[in-house]
Amino acid sequence: MHGNTSGLRPAQLKALGNLYRRRIEPGRVGSPELARNLAELSSDVRREVGVLIDRRGRVISVSVADARGTEFPDLRVGEHRLSGFHLLHTHPRGGALSKADLSTLFLKRLDAVSAIEVRDGGQPGLVHTAHLTPPGTVGEEEDWRILPPVPSFQIDDFDLGAQVQALEEEIARAARTREAKKDHERAILVQIDQGEFDAEERLDELAELARTAGAEVVHRELVYRRNLKPGTLVGAGKLEELTSKAYHLDADLLIFGQELGAAQAREIEAATGLKIIDRTQLILDIFALHAQGVESRLQVELAQLRYMKPRLLGAGAQLSRIGGGGGSAGGGAIGTRGPGETKLELDRRRINDRLSFLEKQLADVAQRREERRKTRERNAVPVISIVGYTNAGKSTLLNAFTHAAEEPRRVLAENKLFATLRPTSRQGYLEGIGQVVLTDTVGFIRDLPKDLTRAFRSTLEEIGDADVLLHVVDVASPGADTRLDAVNRILDDLGFRELPTVIALNKADAAAPDVLEREIERTEGGIPVSALKNVGLSELKEALTDAVAQVQRQEHAHREEAKEVAAQYR
Repeated sequence: MHGNTSGLRPAQLKALGNLYRRRIEPGRVGSPELARNLAELSSDVRREVGVLIDRRGRVISVSVADARGTEFPDLRVGEHRLSGFHLLHTHPRGGALSKADLSTLFLKRLDAVSAIEVRDGGQPGLVHTAHLTPPGTVGEEEDWRILPPVPSFQIDDFDLGAQVQALEEEIARAARTREAKKDHERAILVQIDQGEFDAEERLDELAELARTAGAEVVHRELVYRRNLKPGTLVGAGKLEELTSKAYHLDADLLIFGQELGAAQAREIEAATGLKIIDRTQLILDIFALHAQGVESRLQVELAQLRYMKPRLLGAGAQLSRIGGGGGSAGGGAIGTRGPGETKLELDRRRINDRLSFLEKQLADVAQRREERRKTRERNAVPVISIVGYTNAGKSTLLNAFTHAAEEPRRVLAENKLFATLRPTSRQGYLEGIGQVVLTDTVGFIRDLPKDLTRAFRSTLEEIGDADVLLHVVDVASPGADTRLDAVNRILDDLGFRELPTVIALNKADAAAPDVLEREIERTEGGIPVSALKNVGLSELKEALTDAVAQVQRQEHAHREEAKEVAAQYR
């Protein structure tokens, strides 16, 4: 027995307990006798009383509560099945099915929900019943179908068993059809707007991240919330709307633009029945998908384990879906790529052991990189580091500069976020300077997850070895200003903002003239180029030549000054 039973007399509690012995004909909503018992009890206790009935006609739960307060067993609902239970409860004040009744029907995937109106004297009145409809149903009641009310003595006329069987067959048939057509996970995106000026831009970026990870975005939701709900961020009502959207759009993934705590993710997953991913986990997954070199893979695994460690407690079923696979080619789903199935067995101690091992491996890699850097210094070859927001066209520009149209010199350049994760160096030539080394670095992104920032810090610190920075800005995309500022903030954090910098306004051929003019003025002489069409590269090379020459003149002046000081001491 469940619900608030405080204040009930022993006789009332006994009558409630007797409901467990009631049985109805399998496949029926209820029986006239059960309807009368429920109405009498509800009138006596002056509260809603409900019973949960399985498909064999047995009462398995009795609750003194409304539909939302009804106690349900652990419902392990299959993707193409209903729960196997229907709820029969009373409305002491009369009235049709409430919003709470219909929400419970949908969210718990019940076979049906029925409400018995209670009349004066505890007599049962009309019985209202609703059941779910298959996904994609068009009409005013897309999630459910409400049947015409019937008198309580006709409660057993409706063949619920046949309706449930037909409904499950239709759900399974529709799912098989969609599965045959579906080659990506279908995702719903949620970005919370707390008054930021760039909330829509952040939602667009989240969609691009999802696409890069291999998801098909079927719905995008910008939710305004000045104050976030502690457990679910957006509130139970909004989660119910999103669940309904997912049901009809055949979505199995809900991606939040905000980072979720472990408890929040579990609560949202329990409320919606969907797989929940936040922006941090999405970015980690993209890094795992694109990591190619040994160092990149080590750094991604290190970041994933650091992200997972505080989320181990109570993760339970979430960990069971984490499996190996290097991306879509390996069959891995979003949020499951990376270290592999050993995550199922890792506890905190084993994660700590693995973290120590990875950190040692990365220290060895960093030492080898330092030796290569010293070799370049001895050769006195100028280094130009190409930095910029992810997908700004850095790799395409490097290929254009070095005339690397084919393998093995060609650098991977795709219209995706984080296509390049490891620094790639190529030899180039500047008139008047000679040979230079051009290094393509990992793309930046606003609010980079702190676990990734720590993991890639050693890689990003290599930027500090450059003589000149080439900052590539995608001037054709909305929000070029905010992306440029995001990169500058990261350079500030790393202490590299003062390095000589040349700004390339890439994709200038696709930018609006007024936008391009504004960005040239804002960047104080940014150079418009199109790496894809080889436009403006001569002007860019001239600017880089001037910047490198200026650095060399300063270095020469410093050396001469040092010689003079040394001569004075001698």
